[in-house]
Amino acid sequence: MDTQVVLCDINDGLAVVSINNPPVNALTDTVMSELDTVIDELAGNNSVQVIIVTGAGEKAFVAGADIKQFPYLDASSGKELVQRGQKIFSKLRDLKQPVIAAMHGFAFGGGCELGLASDIRIASENLQIGLPEVSLGIIPGYGGTQRLPRLVGPGRAMAMICSGDPIKAEEAFRIGLIDKVVPTGEQLNEAKTLARKIMSRGPLAVQAAKKAIHTGLEMSLDEGISLEAGLFGGLCDSEDQKEGAAAFLAKRKPDFKGK
Repeated sequence: MDTQVVLCDINDGLAVVSINNPPVNALTDTVMSELDTVIDELAGNNSVQVIIVTGAGEKAFVAGADIKQFPYLDASSGKELVQRGQKIFSKLRDLKQPVIAAMHGFAFGGGCELGLASDIRIASENLQIGLPEVSLGIIPGYGGTQRLPRLVGPGRAMAMICSGDPIKAEEAFRIGLIDKVVPTGEQLNEAKTLARKIMSRGPLAVQAAKKAIHTGLEMSLDEGISLEAGLFGGLCDSEDQKEGAAAFLAKRKPDFKGK
C-alpha cells in the first residue's frame, strides 16, 4: 500500500495497521485520507481475516485530531469535517473482519473514537483515554457521543463527555470501555495472540458472528434472533460447517477454507 503515515503490514491473514504520525499520532487530514485508503483496500482483501489497529511509538495510540485546523472552522466546514471522519470510522466498524485496537499511552478525542469504532479493545496499563472536546468548546464528532453510551451506558458516557476528563486503563476496563488490560508494551502482542486464535476458527462463522452482534444491537430482540437464525442457516450450507463437524467427530483440528 502506497501510504506514508498509516502503515499496513499483512502477514498470514493478519493485517496490522499502524498510525505513524509522531509525536502523538494526531489525526491530520493526511492520516485520515491514508486510513480511508487502507480500510478500502482491506475491505477488498479476502485473504485478511483479522485486523489490528495500533499507534506507533511509546507515547500515544492516537492523541486526537489536528487542533490547528479548529480556529478556521465554521458551521459548514465543521460539519463537513466530522462527517468525513464519521464515514471513515464507520467503514472501519463495518469491515467484515474483526478489528482489534491495541491501545497505549494517550487515546484522546479521535483516538478514543478510533478505539470505539473497533470491535475489541486491548490496552496497556499506561493507557489514558477520554473525550476532552468540551474543553475546546465542541463535542466529540467522530461517533463518540453515539458509540460510547452504547458501550458503557448513558450515565457513564455523560460523565466522561461532559467533564472531558480522561480515565486510566483499569477504570476503562471496569466500565467496559476496554476489554483487557496488559502490562505496558504488551498490548500488540496480546492483540496478535487473540487475532491468531480467532483466525484458527471458521472465517465465515467469525464474520457472521460479527454481523449478528453489530446489526442485532440496532434491532429489537425478536428481530435480532431472527437475524441470528438466518445467519446460522446460511452457514449450514458452507464447506466450513461440514469440515468443522467432521473434524470435531474425528477429534482432529479443522482445516477451514472460508468456503
